[in-house]
This record gives sequence, C-alpha cells and structure tokens, in this order.
Amino acid sequence: MKIISWNVNGLRSAYKKEFLNKFKEFNANIVCLQEVRAEKEQLPEELINIKGYYSYFNSAIKKGYSGTAIYTKEKPLKIEKKTGFQRFDEEGRMIKLKYENFTLINFYMPNGGRKKQTMDYKLEFYDFLLSYLKTTKEKLILTGDFNIAHKEIDLARPKENKNNTGFTPEERKRIDKLISLGFVDSFRFFNKDKKAYTFWSNFSRARERDIGWRIDYFFISKALFSECKESFILKDVMGSDHCPIGIEI
Repeated sequence: MKIISWNVNGLRSAYKKEFLNKFKEFNANIVCLQEVRAEKEQLPEELINIKGYYSYFNSAIKKGYSGTAIYTKEKPLKIEKKTGFQRFDEEGRMIKLKYENFTLINFYMPNGGRKKQTMDYKLEFYDFLLSYLKTTKEKLILTGDFNIAHKEIDLARPKENKNNTGFTPEERKRIDKLISLGFVDSFRFFNKDKKAYTFWSNFSRARERDIGWRIDYFFISKALFSECKESFILKDVMGSDHCPIGIEI
C-alpha cells in the first residue's frame, strides 16, 4: 500500500499546475492533502470525483483558508473530522479514517506565525493531541504538515533559525514527546543522515538553492511500523511550496 501526503498550498491553484497528472503518477492507495483552501463545492467536478477513489474534505469556516482532504481507494469503516479542540476544528485541520488494520490521521498543524502570534494556539493543540495519543490503543499513521523541523538535520540553516517559528525549543520538544509515546519518524528511520526537505520559502530562490525545511512527516505507531517498507520525499514534484512525501506499508 502506498500513501502520499502533500501540502498543496491551495488545491485550486495546484489543479491549474497539472495536479491531476501528478496524482495519477503517484499511483497511490491513499492521498492526503493539506492547505486545500477551498470548500468542496468550489472545486471542479474532476477533483471531487477522481476515478477509483472516495474523497473526503474538511473545510475551514473561514473562506479560502486551511482545510484538508483525503482520496482513498478503499472505503474506510469510519470517518471523523473533529478533534474536540474548537479552534482547530473550525479550521478544518484534520481528517481521520479508520480501517480494519490501522487508523490514518491527516493533519495540517497551525504554523505559529512569523511573529509567534499564534504560537500559544499551536503548542496548546500539540499538548491536546499528545494527551489523546497517550490514551489511544489504535495502530496509527499520523501524516501531514506538522510545521516543525525536529532536528538540526531537518533544516538547511538551523543556527540562524534556532529561535524562529518552526524550530523553537518549545516546538521541537512536542515532536520529542510524540516520538516518546511510541511513534517512529518513518523518513528519518530509513534515512538516518540524509539532509532532505519538504518545504521551501518562495523568497530568494530557496527551492532552487535547496534552502529548505523538513516539516511534513509520516509518524507511525511502533506496533505498525514493522509493516513499513519505505519512506520517501518527492522533492522534484512541483506545484506548491511543499513537495509530496510518501510511505510504502
């Protein structure tokens, strides 16, 4: 089974940049999207009903903001779009699909703000999520844009960014805690020393120069991780300021 995750930075924009051709090339069982920035009704019919896939969308109350989507070949047993954290839920930042042998959760985590104006919200939701993960016994695959680079290897310029949003000690500790609960960072497991990024700023030719951040992840429960055969980053796929990531499981 192949699962792909991609922050598309606006699905309508990605659609104009040959999203459907790239989608077909993925040849994935499940495709998770973040930052969809559209309601289902605003999307072209061929984006809603891709042949061979069920599609699920979770839009923000605020127009043109946030939002998540999942396309899946196998119909899930259960679909959830609420976490119980009101602001997070109003922004359409999660879709959870339950299957017979595992549960998949697609996240678009809050950014925190360049000036840290929403950092408290970001950290509060992480703590809310960690409390939930402590109690669940499900075999989980957590994927999406987590908006945190975990280690120095996960961004091109760690020293310059040590106090900046996305790499503060407080944020990085949340990823430490997530892993301590029994989750495996799948890409780092298979690529111990590889510098690879999933997001590049639109300024200063950052992508061309590969001045990036790895902030998109697949975290997998240890009880399920033995089934994971590969974890990869598709850095050459264009159409967003993020690139897709994936696993074979």
